[in-house]
Amino acid sequence: MDRNQAVGLVLISVMLIIYMTFFAPEPKKEEPTTKGTPTATINPSTKTSPDATPDSIQLAQRRTALGAFGNAATGTNEEAILQNELVKITFESQGGRIDEVLLKKYLTWDKKPLTLFDKESSSTDISFKTQDNKTIHLSDLNFKALPVAASNKSQSLTYRVEIGPNRFIEQIYTLPANSYVVDYKLNFVGLEGLVANAPLQLTWTDRLKRLEHDLRQNRDRSTLNFMTTEEEFDKITGKADEPETITTEEPVKWVSNKQNFFSAAVFAKNTFGNATLKASFSENDTTEVKTFISQIQLPAKDVLSGKGDYSFYFGPNDYQILKKLPDDFHKNIDLGWALFAWVNKLIVIPVFNFLEGFFSNYGIIIILLVVFIKTLLLPLTYKSYLSMAKMKVLKPEIDAIKEKNDGDMQKTQAETMKLYSSMGVNPMSGCVPMVLQIPILFALLNFFPNSIELRQESFLWAHDLSTYDVFARLPFNIPFYGSHVSMFTLLMTLSTILYTWSNNQMNTAIQGPMKFYSYLMPVMIMFVVNNFAAGLSLYYFVSNIITFSQQAIIRRFVDDNKIRAKLEENQQKNKDKKPGGFQKRLQEAMKAAQERESQQKKGKPKK
Repeated sequence: MDRNQAVGLVLISVMLIIYMTFFAPEPKKEEPTTKGTPTATINPSTKTSPDATPDSIQLAQRRTALGAFGNAATGTNEEAILQNELVKITFESQGGRIDEVLLKKYLTWDKKPLTLFDKESSSTDISFKTQDNKTIHLSDLNFKALPVAASNKSQSLTYRVEIGPNRFIEQIYTLPANSYVVDYKLNFVGLEGLVANAPLQLTWTDRLKRLEHDLRQNRDRSTLNFMTTEEEFDKITGKADEPETITTEEPVKWVSNKQNFFSAAVFAKNTFGNATLKASFSENDTTEVKTFISQIQLPAKDVLSGKGDYSFYFGPNDYQILKKLPDDFHKNIDLGWALFAWVNKLIVIPVFNFLEGFFSNYGIIIILLVVFIKTLLLPLTYKSYLSMAKMKVLKPEIDAIKEKNDGDMQKTQAETMKLYSSMGVNPMSGCVPMVLQIPILFALLNFFPNSIELRQESFLWAHDLSTYDVFARLPFNIPFYGSHVSMFTLLMTLSTILYTWSNNQMNTAIQGPMKFYSYLMPVMIMFVVNNFAAGLSLYYFVSNIITFSQQAIIRRFVDDNKIRAKLEENQQKNKDKKPGGFQKRLQEAMKAAQERESQQKKGKPKK
């Protein structure tokens, strides 16, 4: 392109811009289009006046869609309230349903009133089929509230919508005094000729509100739980940005939207039908914990025969409260696997509740709980220490065996086991007491993070014993550790290292790499438990200190010379005695391994 062409092209462009800006005609205004936009359409069979408003047209359309239930589509949506010492429940007449639940005795993590859910975060609806195959939702019907019936024992709210003479739908909510349970009755009176004999469907969408500071812990412990009529408890959790859905194979007794410390649940006095449940959440959304959607079938025969009896539970996950509810509802609290759960039920929880009656500071209660359990386990601690003392006394003989065999591990182990057998020492006896303590260890791992009693209870620098304590904030994030320093976790780690050092002084069998790893393990565990409940870290810190103290006291009463004399006495008794039981099998296995190793060294593998 030469210079003249370029100048001409620029001039033409400038002229076009000036023309389009100042002289172009205005575009014609197009009429609004309905394509892709939902608008009201007039049913040909519905007559409307020339000045009919869009609202009146929509109302006429709704009435037509509802058929015999059309007259129930009008009315003013009004609120009603039932409350007692524990909860305040707000209802609306549109659908006759629960709008909001406030738990009076609890606050959110940021010290605001604890609203378990409201109309923005939760919605319930019940739908049913008519004989002419229409689907009717109770939320389409405007119920009239009868005056609240109140007494010292309960409050009752009745919603009713008239369908025709002696035909109506009735919902009755009853809130007893000092209770988190709301009884609910759903009755279809005189509607057998209108309602199809097909299950009704309760749909409950609950976007769990954030109630705790530690969103990650709250999400990990928020599950959609259910109990089937076959007494099978199950749950779904949902993964990050990956919904989880399940349809039950059997009818269900209850469904629970369970958070870390609170639950919203629905029960059937008889039974529900099957249920389809869905759990989901977005990893990047910090405004809500998870979204639970439940679609539960209600048998039509119950509702049509006056047996539509159900209940709602809106309250804390307190074991003392939940165990009084039917159908094993206490399983909403994760107390661990069967054995660990029984340890919590029979030992930990009763002792904890007993101490609550005398002390108000939960840090003190945890310390006293440690003292009780460590006292209970003292015989096992003594036996474990005695076993290590025997190993310590035999250290000269064991060192001589190692020096004699000069790195031959198979031969060293065989001769060491022979020494143990002749001295009457069982090397496993020190492990057995530790193994017997494992059920209590795992029971407490479940007890503390799920104990609502510790929620928002402070002790020393910890503001909330149910979550991690923050002694200091780091200006950076350490992988697996986090961006905070939990002092109770740090103290637990240091006390574990101290306890390990004390054991290694006694247990001479731990040498070389194993000794190094015994010190490394507490440090690795520190990275895992830095985000655990402060109450749990406090428990294990105090437990380590008490165990260390117990061993120091036991050491004063254990005489190494007497142990030595007893072992030599055993050696004389067992001089001609052949080993039996476990030791015999262990020696035979070691001997066989030694023979295979010898054959391999000679280049003649044993067939």
